[in-house]
Amino acid sequence: MRTTDRGERGTRGVTINLRADHTKRAMIDRAAERVGKNRSEFMLEAACRQATEVLLDQRLFLLDEKAYKRFTDALDAPPSENKRLKRLMMSKAPWES
Repeated sequence: MRTTDRGERGTRGVTINLRADHTKRAMIDRAAERVGKNRSEFMLEAACRQATEVLLDQRLFLLDEKAYKRFTDALDAPPSENKRLKRLMMSKAPWES
């Protein structure tokens, strides 16, 4: 299957090629039809949603002992003075006005 990503202006995007067995393709087609999308739109949306989740869920990172100590010291240190941030935190949010 060949899919193209169309941006908001209707410009043609890059091609993504993908192979699936008949059972999976039929399931994807049924699901896409239920939400009123074509196969390409459905698959691209699902893939982007999963990619976002993976990228935002990066919780594990490895550090050696020295780097870990520097990291925890930075977390434990009191914040430095930041007048602009302080002013921002004291101002009303736009939806509170």
